[in-house]
Amino acid sequence: MPGGFEPVAVGRRLFLRYSGAFVAGSAFLVACKDEENPTTVMPAPTMVDLGTGDIGILNYAYALEQLEAAFYTQVMTTPYGGMSDAERTILTDIRDHEIIHREFFKAAIPAASRIADLTPNFSGVNFTDRSSVLNTAKTFEDLGVAAYNGAGNLIKDVNYLLLAGKIVSVEARHAAVIRDLLSPKSASFAGDDVVTPANGLDGALKPNQVLPAAQPFVTNPISGANLPTV
Repeated sequence: MPGGFEPVAVGRRLFLRYSGAFVAGSAFLVACKDEENPTTVMPAPTMVDLGTGDIGILNYAYALEQLEAAFYTQVMTTPYGGMSDAERTILTDIRDHEIIHREFFKAAIPAASRIADLTPNFSGVNFTDRSSVLNTAKTFEDLGVAAYNGAGNLIKDVNYLLLAGKIVSVEARHAAVIRDLLSPKSASFAGDDVVTPANGLDGALKPNQVLPAAQPFVTNPISGANLPTV
């Protein structure tokens, strides 16, 4: 879906079944009562297990890229008031990058091992408010950079590691430009709050630190219990 993110329903709808012991008249009365007081039972979101080994790490990255692509697609579908032409260009570019990243992982992971499309939950984001959008974008970009940095030593295939290194450099550029939009012409674009002062390097987070931070933005419960840890 190169043009955008289309969430799909997950799980099965639960149906209320009536006992065959009821006579036709009783069943009719029950049906009428239900129509007067309808109750909708929503299915529980399907648990997503990322898997193991390099495929598990690719699914981990794919999940994060799905989230980012969905977010920026929504940002550009319903742009906040007063969005400047420069901001529109920047955010459109970031959206397109994230869609490309998402589609790369979708193509790279064998279909039998690839996680399903996730359903995002952006209920806590006010897409009409510039500050809400840009601060959420900052959260996503910082989290993405830290996630790639923390997963690097978990990847065994050098080809996957090379591609992850290329993607994380793009995510870092996103993080810098979002900071500049939030604080124009300031030193904060360098990410003083996330770069370790002692060695001048970006921070790194392991999957068990990243997933809880990302989970509030995804309806599906995500499990990384089987991911490599060393």
